[in-house]
Amino acid sequence: MDPNSICRKTKRLAVKQAELCQSQPEIINEVIKGTKLGVRECKHQFRFRRWNCTSHSKYFGKVLQQDIRETAFVYAVTAAGVTHAVTQACSMGDLLQCGCETTRSWAPPRPAAGTSTGTGAVKWEWGGCGDDVEFGYEKSKQFMDGRQKRGKSDIRTLMDLHNNEAGRLAVKNYMRAECKCHGLSGSCTLRTCWRKMPHFREVGNRLLERFNGASKVMGGNDGKTLIPTGRNIKPPDKQDLIYSAESPDFCLPNRKTGSVGTRGRACNSTALDMSGCDLLCCDRGYRDQTVVYEENCLCRFHWCCVVQCKKCSVRKELSLCL
Repeated sequence: MDPNSICRKTKRLAVKQAELCQSQPEIINEVIKGTKLGVRECKHQFRFRRWNCTSHSKYFGKVLQQDIRETAFVYAVTAAGVTHAVTQACSMGDLLQCGCETTRSWAPPRPAAGTSTGTGAVKWEWGGCGDDVEFGYEKSKQFMDGRQKRGKSDIRTLMDLHNNEAGRLAVKNYMRAECKCHGLSGSCTLRTCWRKMPHFREVGNRLLERFNGASKVMGGNDGKTLIPTGRNIKPPDKQDLIYSAESPDFCLPNRKTGSVGTRGRACNSTALDMSGCDLLCCDRGYRDQTVVYEENCLCRFHWCCVVQCKKCSVRKELSLCL
């Protein structure tokens, strides 16, 4: 994940990716931050599932070689992560190519509760430092879609491009307005508003919903379209995740599918969902174990400027899959 090592492998990079390395290497730093952000979010969202988005290269790569819904989620969340990271870098002033979003003639933001005045509606204006999501969107598209050739007739290319776009739209389509009041004595005679990206946890939650409702597709006869399998199924829209093959159960280790199995995973013996021991352990059973570990406790701040903590032993009861 080092930017220099990525850009040195120019023979493996697509033309657009190589151009980005040569002309804007600082963008590559943000691309890497974005992919890491995406993988961290994947691990959070899948923490209670049989496949928990393990980033071990041997297994992770095998999963990404398959046309399953887990792969669709990884592609979407990493494309979203790159969009988010590049846009954030623009707003923070870390990139010379971009900055705050330019003011445009959008409709006025909805007034917040309690911001009206006795003389009528609150005046407002676009200002502040809005997030330039269009720039982040374009750079994510340039790098993440760079290896895929549009017009190519294989179903995997079409699915990857679709899922990348779904991830970017999970950021771009959910911008929110933030406003600050101005006025004497706490009044709100004028509001300055700007547009901000959603928190990335919101993006991950939204993509998980799309994962749960992902559409199974197959290639059309023209080789350039994807159609849903089964009758009376609506075609997936741009924000839906799509896949073409059923996922393995991920219960046992399998190098071919990238499964590390669920042996030794902590489960919830009382839950009935995916985190429950019955489902997570694949009906193999589980064992209870007491774990003792140390953590900081009784922390106190001493002027100036040290925080001193004691070490406390903590006992925790765990249920582990057999």
